[in-house]
Amino acid sequence: MKSYRNLPELEDFRPYAPSAQGLARASARDYEPAETLTKGQLITSWVCRFIAAGIMLETLYFKFTGAPESVYIFSKMNMEAWWRYGQGIWELIASLLLLTPRYGWAGGILTLGALGAAIVSHLTVLGIAIQGDHGLLFGMAIVTFVCGFIVTFIHRHQIPAYAPMTPY
Repeated sequence: MKSYRNLPELEDFRPYAPSAQGLARASARDYEPAETLTKGQLITSWVCRFIAAGIMLETLYFKFTGAPESVYIFSKMNMEAWWRYGQGIWELIASLLLLTPRYGWAGGILTLGALGAAIVSHLTVLGIAIQGDHGLLFGMAIVTFVCGFIVTFIHRHQIPAYAPMTPY
């Protein structure tokens, strides 16, 4: 059997029994991680969050009210009604998470998924220009995707179970 150094013997084991003062001190500690972003990263993160959330929240009106452009887009992909509402709910959750300081990373990941799917659908099924918009919807999808990527990249160390390949 392999011998382990610096490990106490089982006979020397004593259960941990903190005092009342020790418990009070431990419960008073703040376990929120300190913000480790530079001022530039923080400003960039919030600007990208507001841009991405603003664009996604603006398009929610069209998805939920059944605007003709939105109905056309999802009908062309044979996903009208059910996925239009699903995409709207997904983007609403992503926007809300982007605007919360603690879960911006989650909003960024949801934004990447939602807008990644939109970009792929533009490139494969819909085309760049839809109903004479000269590529405006596609451009908005690209801008939102890039903003979501920047937010996710800046806050990547807050993602649970994130294992960096290199040190900071």
